Amino acid sequence: MTPSADPPASATPSGGRLRLLAVTACPTGIAHTYMAAEKLQQAAEALGHEIKVETQGSIGAENALTDNDVGRADGVIVAADKDVDLSRFAGKRVLVVGVAEGIHRPGELIERVRAAPVYEPGGGPGGAGSGGVPGAVGVGAVPGGGGGRGDRGVVYKALMNGVSYMIPFVVVGGLLIAVSLALGGEPRPDGGLVIPDGSFWKHVFDIGDIGFKLMIPVLSGYIAYAIADRPALVPGMIGGWIANTGALYDSSSGAGFIGAIVTGFLAGYVVLWIKKAPVPRFVRPVMPIIVIPVLATSVVGLFFIYVLGRPISWLFEHLTTWLGSLTGASAAVLGIVLGLMIAFDMGGPVNKTAFLFGAGLVSQTPEVMGMCAAAIPVPPLGQGLATLLRRRLFDEQERETGLAALFMGFFGITEGAIPFAAARPARVIPANMLGGAVAGAIAGLAGVTDSVPHGGPIVAVLGAVGGVPMFVIAIAVGAVVTALTTVTLMAWGSPAAGRGLPPGRVVGTAGPAGPGDTGAGGPVRTEAGVVPEVLSGYLTEATVRQELAAGRKDAAIREMAELLAASGKVRDVDALVAAALAREDLGTTGLGEEIAVPHAKTDAVTAPVVGFARSREGIDWGALDGSPARLVFMIAVPEEAAGDEHLRILALLARKLLDAGFRERLSEASGTDAVMTVLAEIR
Repeated sequence: MTPSADPPASATPSGGRLRLLAVTACPTGIAHTYMAAEKLQQAAEALGHEIKVETQGSIGAENALTDNDVGRADGVIVAADKDVDLSRFAGKRVLVVGVAEGIHRPGELIERVRAAPVYEPGGGPGGAGSGGVPGAVGVGAVPGGGGGRGDRGVVYKALMNGVSYMIPFVVVGGLLIAVSLALGGEPRPDGGLVIPDGSFWKHVFDIGDIGFKLMIPVLSGYIAYAIADRPALVPGMIGGWIANTGALYDSSSGAGFIGAIVTGFLAGYVVLWIKKAPVPRFVRPVMPIIVIPVLATSVVGLFFIYVLGRPISWLFEHLTTWLGSLTGASAAVLGIVLGLMIAFDMGGPVNKTAFLFGAGLVSQTPEVMGMCAAAIPVPPLGQGLATLLRRRLFDEQERETGLAALFMGFFGITEGAIPFAAARPARVIPANMLGGAVAGAIAGLAGVTDSVPHGGPIVAVLGAVGGVPMFVIAIAVGAVVTALTTVTLMAWGSPAAGRGLPPGRVVGTAGPAGPGDTGAGGPVRTEAGVVPEVLSGYLTEATVRQELAAGRKDAAIREMAELLAASGKVRDVDALVAAALAREDLGTTGLGEEIAVPHAKTDAVTAPVVGFARSREGIDWGALDGSPARLVFMIAVPEEAAGDEHLRILALLARKLLDAGFRERLSEASGTDAVMTVLAEIR
């Protein structure tokens, strides 16, 4: 974005009442979106200003800003962690920050917008805060004036954005290929499987192969998109296709995902550069839809073909040759490194880097993917095994989570170990890494191969693994090493799993019910004989608990899920817990102000249901303001049948919880009847 050299004097008054607009949006489009909107509205009212806030949530834009609104506005605040189109705010002062700043510094933002740069459409959607840092509003954004992390933050977020869009193509393509090989493949004399041409399973294989071919341009395109918004999507995707098509630059092998990363960043920054170029006003309307995509695509494509393609392809081919020549100790070292990375953050950026390395070489050097595939299931299998070996070191909830982790490990879902790592990172993460390294080393020494980018015993069942006996041994030994290391480190710690709890203390299961606590019992009527309807009847006396026994977030989610089961609407508590924890992985549902609203959309429930409980001591929920959660609501809705109702209720709940008086009444209410009476204020 380019600030105008001489912004009009009327752009923003130096004092007095301001007419402001705002847009709030978070990646999941739920609670933080509405909390930021409410905070900005409250701050503007307190400061004597007029403001209209558009929320871009999961149910679409609400309270949408009109052309008339924009025309009379003195400034615009965009508090968002996702892409927001700024073209409609041309000529207005625009301040772009993260959604967290909208929640925690609304008054400061209102003051800062007075001096924000004036947005020019030809300049791009860059940060409009102090300094006017260019970059996409959203995944790749550097919040203006918000103490952003600079170029490193943009690069990291852009790469993760590309990876997040790429992964579904990898999974779909890989599993379709695995299924087609397992059910339609025929043994070849030289080993492996071949699918007869023209058969049904060959068509399934071809569909999976299309997924594999698309994953490279998708990776490149969404890296570029995160850096420079929509105009960069086409040059990024076409550049990624060129990078993966070696014939275009006389190479027998494409540059693969390495080339896609290069073209993604190249396309993004070329588009930003073009946006900064001064152009006549009559050209500006066609810049983002014609001029920028055509010019950037030509520049990126030709530059890669004539300058970058051959060197990158040469490096990739030699890397493939070197990896293919690794045997004995060399292969073991590579397996150790990949195993350590896979097990370190269980689905985080380090894990993804190792996985993409193996996936990028799966067709040329399947031994590398074999090492990754052996390490992938070790953390959840190892932690699940630990709960079976030393049950007394774990509470009841953790033992149940351990069974779920064993199941997830079988299907190659490394994230199944996250609840254990979150509870005891200093003990669990080293144990996971040690087991992953052992599994990777054994697979490397044995020359285990994996022809699909996935891991766990499931890929062996589907017929994608070469050297199945050693693959199973690698996983088993790695899981045992992780389990034994975990229980050893826990035994060296404080009693009862190192958390200071006496043996037999169950975290996550309610103790004896206090006065008025319904627990899992039947409904309680008020003295007047009338039960207040709360949140359209989704929250009832049966799903209210006076005091949570849990002391950790994962344990609290388990306890809340069990509380929701009292409604009779939960068919699978474990699946509900897994869905809620998966949502937490996308970003904390700790809203600040001592509030947490975990939620899940899953077929583990048969109908929408809401629960409420309090925690006297507070639970660390990772809230942006650092406050422990003392008021916890949990919302669960069916995957398909719920429509948008649950999002509207969540928005309503988030707004009501901003009322300090309401929170105080809710905290002090004695007994279920009193709690329900306070909750009935939510309208």
